[in-house]
Amino acid sequence: MKIYMLNPPFVENFVRCGRWQGAAARSGGLDYPKWLAYATGLLETEHAVKLVDAPASQLHTADIINDVKQFQPDLVVVETNFSSLGNDIGVTQKLKEACGATTVMVGPPTARFPEKILGNGGVDILALYEYDFTLLDVARAVGRGLPLKNVHGISYKENGQIAHNPIREYTTSEDLDRIPFVSSVYKRHLNIKDYYLSQTLYPEVQIFTGRGCPFHCTFCSWPENLMGRKYRSRTADNIVDEFEYICQNLPEVKEIFIEDDTYTINKNLVLDVCRKIKERKLDITWSCNARATLDYSTLQEMKSAGCRLLIVGYESGNDEILKTIRKGVGTQQMRAFTRDAKRAKLMIHGDFIIGLPGETNETAEQTLKFIRELKPNILQVAVATPIPGTKFYDWAKENGYLLVDNLEESIDQSGYQKCILSYPDFTKVDIEHYVNRALKEYYLNPSFVPVALSNILRRHGLHELKIMLMSAKVFLEYLGAEKRQAIRSV
Repeated sequence: MKIYMLNPPFVENFVRCGRWQGAAARSGGLDYPKWLAYATGLLETEHAVKLVDAPASQLHTADIINDVKQFQPDLVVVETNFSSLGNDIGVTQKLKEACGATTVMVGPPTARFPEKILGNGGVDILALYEYDFTLLDVARAVGRGLPLKNVHGISYKENGQIAHNPIREYTTSEDLDRIPFVSSVYKRHLNIKDYYLSQTLYPEVQIFTGRGCPFHCTFCSWPENLMGRKYRSRTADNIVDEFEYICQNLPEVKEIFIEDDTYTINKNLVLDVCRKIKERKLDITWSCNARATLDYSTLQEMKSAGCRLLIVGYESGNDEILKTIRKGVGTQQMRAFTRDAKRAKLMIHGDFIIGLPGETNETAEQTLKFIRELKPNILQVAVATPIPGTKFYDWAKENGYLLVDNLEESIDQSGYQKCILSYPDFTKVDIEHYVNRALKEYYLNPSFVPVALSNILRRHGLHELKIMLMSAKVFLEYLGAEKRQAIRSV
């Protein structure tokens, strides 16, 4: 059968498959449609599949309707996120009207709002949580005219009624080794030069080596709405096989980014991957998300195997907030880790959040001070956004701190994050002020010059400079838009 996989049109540079509510990055970056791509690779083992990324290709709904009419799929799969849900339901309905195919919606909101989504005439089936193998079962059932009642992990409409099947068990490590390399899906379906991350060399590819996060940060969406807390991983051989595939088949790629929430949780796996990279003499640069718990020896091994950068979720400079959000790592450990990472000559992309439970002017000032102390090579500061399904969302809603009932109001017309929280002693205005102040005071301060120079004076210095200039251009445009908005509101 023929299957059409769609990351639907919305605002420019919109990232649906990120860890937040779906938003455009201030840096101008654009993620691959990672989860759709993994599902595409699995479905291609049995079906004819077309993967279309509308934001990356700058396609509008009319373009997609024409493409669908030409492809004539039997099944249309549409990805969604909380902030684009209404738009995505509308696009799905138009596609169903255009081609009459069975429609499936995937993505975090499906686990939280099945009745709302299926109450619309355009969506036939929801594939909940982790959905690659679920879609394979759906395709088999639809293609063979079998009843959907035996497919685990879906909600669907039947005779005008909404049915909820048992939730599907999460994948195993063995399952992950069975899924085709996502990099091969990118090569067949996408233009890798359409994608850009502010923290990686360009062009890059994004892969997963494992899924599931056993930690319990109260604000994190993916473990609750997508891939669960059960940690499972590919084997070291399978991971390095994909590295080798990229070297041989995508030679223009400058860096591999490992998207796992918890790649560094299994130190033995990390070391095994490093050893095999060196044994195969692969000349590849890679980076990953890392928890601030790695020891110096492991960091050295990662560097020697081609690791360039670590994205680290520091979140806050206040230990009470870190305890409240169940981060499991304190500021002292973060300081020691950062010193060791820099000593190993690894770059640090520091992630911080303003507006978490317990935030005050005092704690926000502590976070700004902590940022200046750590001096990350790249800084990201986000507005705290409670995502449905998380403990943070439940707490904010129960206490009346949420300013909106619909997360589609959590982004502005350009797709940038808006603050939807306000506390009695730390308001929406305070949160937005500290986010913008943190970024401006860090990047526009002369003290950042030595950091910027250290970024450039590396092996890939010209590429480091290129991505820095690309990010700076979009960031300055964002600041200009912010200034114009402030003038209009006076």
